[in-house]
Amino acid sequence: MKIGIVGLPNVGKSTLFNALTEAGAGAENYPFCTIDPNIGVVNVPDHRLDNLYEMHQSEKKIATTIEFVDIAGLVKGASEGEGLGNKFLSHIREVDAIAHVVRCFDDKNVSHVDGSINPLRDIEIINTELIMADLATVEKRKEKVSWMLKSGEKEYKIKMEILERLIKKFEQGVSVRQLEFNDIEKKYLKELQLLTDKAVIYLANVAEDDILNEDNQMLQTVSNYAKEEEAVVIPISAKIEADIAELDAEESELFLEELGLEESGLDRVIRAGYKLLDLITFFTAGKPESRAWTVEKGSTAPEAAGKIHTDMQRGFIRAEVVSYEDLINSGSISEAREAGLLRLEGKDYIIVDGDVCHFRFNV
Repeated sequence: MKIGIVGLPNVGKSTLFNALTEAGAGAENYPFCTIDPNIGVVNVPDHRLDNLYEMHQSEKKIATTIEFVDIAGLVKGASEGEGLGNKFLSHIREVDAIAHVVRCFDDKNVSHVDGSINPLRDIEIINTELIMADLATVEKRKEKVSWMLKSGEKEYKIKMEILERLIKKFEQGVSVRQLEFNDIEKKYLKELQLLTDKAVIYLANVAEDDILNEDNQMLQTVSNYAKEEEAVVIPISAKIEADIAELDAEESELFLEELGLEESGLDRVIRAGYKLLDLITFFTAGKPESRAWTVEKGSTAPEAAGKIHTDMQRGFIRAEVVSYEDLINSGSISEAREAGLLRLEGKDYIIVDGDVCHFRFNV
């Protein structure tokens, strides 16, 4: 999973990126301190993997990962090239989901590119630029499809109808996320790689003292806006996350308890990302290594095997599967097998979150 962190300059993007990934990217108090995108790879914390590692006394433990991309601050006019906008927008096309950082704190020592703090205005500036970039993409595609219409094929007529609908909605300021499409239309939308078709998590960057304050008016403004898009909002403090990044696991747990938080911002972002993108985790475990793997919900056993190696998918025979809970409760694979909890599944089996799998294949 690849998540792009976007927002206006000086909203806390790079500070938050550093805290989430400990990557040490530039985080200065001036616009465009991030030119090329910074990339940080983060292990997805999962207690299930820890327990499987201990159970099998594995030599290695390999977590599944998330890639965060710190994309430079966008400004008004980005879709027309302002602030190197076209370059930055191209970076957004490459991610699976967008984490939109919105400034919800007031600090006279941290300047704002528009001179005042206004979360709703900030969100609308970014979203308008993404919509305008999509409008340009669709208008360009429409020119190409109009030539293909001359062939008389039904496929191009359908595509033209979709493009004309999109243009009308974009001109009204409506994003792809706010529209509904059938399966055929969705397939074509994937080809277009539109920016406003990507799942969004709004990260409301609040002051340290406001992390549990649900009455924060700026946070409520972001939440109300997100409801219209059925988007997720996560209150997060870049300052708190930066402090957590400097602590070890035990210290960070105590620190979170003191703040009254159940989990870190990173954990909440990961959980939200998995839910938005319909992702689940399955495991492979043994003496050499215990490992977590990410697949889309609804993936078949051969497709999951293909995540490990393409030969496994090509020569798939069957999968030996036991649920994580059954395996832990049994105490070992052999005990689970004796209890009849280890199942043999074929090509049509749909992987379930928490499945522990061993794939049989022959090529």
